[in-house]
Amino acid sequence: MSRGDEPAPESTPVDTAAPPAGGAPAAALAAPPCVVRSRGELAEALAASPRPLGLVPTMGWLHAGHRSLIARARAECATVAVSIFVNPRQFGDPADLAKYPRSESRDLAICADEGADLVWAPDVADVYPPGFDTSVRVGALARPLEGAARPGHFEGVTTVVAVLFGLVRPDRAYFGAKDAQQLRVITRMATDLALTSVVPCPTVRELDGLALSSRNVHLSPAERAAAPVLHRALLAGRARHAAGERDAEAIRAAVREVLATEPLARVEYVSLADDATLAELQRVEGPALLSLAVRFGATRLIDNLSLA
Repeated sequence: MSRGDEPAPESTPVDTAAPPAGGAPAAALAAPPCVVRSRGELAEALAASPRPLGLVPTMGWLHAGHRSLIARARAECATVAVSIFVNPRQFGDPADLAKYPRSESRDLAICADEGADLVWAPDVADVYPPGFDTSVRVGALARPLEGAARPGHFEGVTTVVAVLFGLVRPDRAYFGAKDAQQLRVITRMATDLALTSVVPCPTVRELDGLALSSRNVHLSPAERAAAPVLHRALLAGRARHAAGERDAEAIRAAVREVLATEPLARVEYVSLADDATLAELQRVEGPALLSLAVRFGATRLIDNLSLA
């Protein structure tokens, strides 16, 4: 059984354009999950649910990456719960929150397809009741990279996840490795506060290497065609490391060199950091995380690979 202190496995390629077997949506044949909205309804549903219980927290607009998390939870748990909540506290720009894609009917069909038992789809007031005045902040792990680029982001993430963990009380919670820093921050919080076991799951990619993300829907056709450069750049960095390069800046330079071949890519950062602390490295002497953030037009994408 995978636990939060184990390394996340490698990424998995999928063809998201491929139709379900038999040509008909599998969701049409699946039993719908129990959908609850309020804290009271959630508590009542959980009281009747067998353990162990696995939780897959999401912000909706589910894709094959979320499917893989639900499937992993289904394989390991007697009850699988999925939360669907677009968390306003982790968006620095109100316009970014407003344009976040949403389709509850689509999400519920995917949850049914993957065998989820319970979906909690609350309103903002159910997550943050009137008078809510608490924040959860993780220290050093949340400061660099995305924490530096998006001030307040991780405090919003850890606060909502702490609320979810407190209400659902899962035995295991499933998170993808694509958001590598988030995975580490949430694992740190869950460990420090003795909340649950966080299970890391592999990044799911399109066949051309692009990591699945709900934000990919905002890419124009030209930007979508350009976006696989992220994975190619990371692979170039990994190849330099595999060939024996240990100078961290030389590996970063190999990543930037590939990114520079794509005119639509606007690089925000390329990082090579200690896998555990996320401190930037001068030399790679152990496990490391190679990550980047790049904009294509108005859409900001992140990705990563582990170096061992």
